[in-house]
Amino acid sequence: MTARLTRKERQERTRSDLLDAAGRVFAARGIERASVDEVAGEAGYTKGAVYANFASKEELFLAMLEARFAQRMSELDRALSEHDAPDAQARAASADFITYLKSDPEWERLFFEAALHASRHEPFRRELAARYAQTRERMAAILERHAAALGIEPGLPVRRVAMMLFAMANGVAFERLVEPDEVPDDLLGEMTELVARAALGRR
Repeated sequence: MTARLTRKERQERTRSDLLDAAGRVFAARGIERASVDEVAGEAGYTKGAVYANFASKEELFLAMLEARFAQRMSELDRALSEHDAPDAQARAASADFITYLKSDPEWERLFFEAALHASRHEPFRRELAARYAQTRERMAAILERHAAALGIEPGLPVRRVAMMLFAMANGVAFERLVEPDEVPDDLLGEMTELVARAALGRR
């Protein structure tokens, strides 16, 4: 007999289902055209279930984006768990990111949909910027911890390095979206390896 879910477990499942559905609907329709009804229908719930978990469509989008950022940072942390040289780790982490983009093409559209919406809606931009900053802080903490584990003294502040990596990943994702056939899979790896050698390669 299957164990009955607790109320908290049901709420967590509903929220997870809504976030997954939101990713698909927002990627296909964009923030402006997508509706709460569409997200609820895609997830198999009523509109009331959406509003029981999120105050607005924008809050739903930001929560979905935040969950995906958290997933990427967990994957980065795992990719840097090996005791390899920083440049090799940087290339491996970049390869993982490109693999992720190729396996989840809606991510690129969602990311730039967020930027476009932010350019037109200042309150949304502030909320998005806060989540960007939070993600970079976590990235900086990961880099700092792994540099310490390898006995490396960073040549640049780790927050600066995190901003560089964030910007490079965004740039490569954009170029892949516009010119997918012109961006080799190892381009981001080459870029991050150069940064790692310059900023994190001194023992």
